[in-house]
Amino acid sequence: MDDAIFAGAGSRPPRNAAEVGIVVEAAEDGPGAEREGAEREIVRRIERGAGSRYRIDGRDARARDVQLLFADAATGANSTALVSQGGIGALIGARPEERRRLLEDAAGIAGLHGRRREAESRLRAAEANLERLEDAIAARREHLQGLERQARQAARYRSLSARLRQAEAALHWRRWALADAELRRAGEDAAAAGRAQAARNAEAERAAAARDAAAQALPPLREADKAAGAALQRIEVERATLRSDARRALEAAEAARAQLDAAETDAAREAQLAADAEAALARAAAESAAL
Repeated sequence: MDDAIFAGAGSRPPRNAAEVGIVVEAAEDGPGAEREGAEREIVRRIERGAGSRYRIDGRDARARDVQLLFADAATGANSTALVSQGGIGALIGARPEERRRLLEDAAGIAGLHGRRREAESRLRAAEANLERLEDAIAARREHLQGLERQARQAARYRSLSARLRQAEAALHWRRWALADAELRRAGEDAAAAGRAQAARNAEAERAAAARDAAAQALPPLREADKAAGAALQRIEVERATLRSDARRALEAAEAARAQLDAAETDAAREAQLAADAEAALARAAAESAAL
């Protein structure tokens, strides 16, 4: 339809749009007859590269609304109100379906068929929408069931959270009570430790005093220790000498005892020999007497 827009000529620039309007008289029993003046204005505006727009009585409308308007008025591009050359022969030789369409146009019910088809398409679309709506409702129902489960879980969570908070509060109170008791015991222990520290400090002072007294008494004791060490050294030397003398005396006594034992052994042997000799003399005297 862009060819219908003025493309320019000479000194006149081209246009970007074209518009055509038609004012029709509405039939007494047709659409729009109830309007004042019984007239209807149909306008079509074509913009280059943007397509067409329609207005009916100054209001925006669809191309389908315009077609239905002309179909209701039994006019239009394919209306039977306009019979072209050869149209009658075409009507006689038309097929039953085509003749039926022409008769419907002549009877003014083509618009009704168009509306019926549009209504059927809308009905099918509504049925499809209804099916999608049912699917959506089922999905929403499943989602609702999931939300109900989540709500129950949330309620249980809130209940458990409340019980958990109570348990935590009781636990914190118990810990605080134990900590308070520990603090009291720690205070008592600290007081006892302070008293013990004071006693230790007193003992330390007494020990320091004793240390000072011992430090004052230490020089004479060191002199006495040196003297006692010297005397001890002399005594050790003397004791070592005495031990050496005692050891030599013991060795001499042991040697004398050994000599005494040897002498006693020799004396016993000599006594035995003497006894044997006396016995031999006695036997010899007896033998001599016998002889």
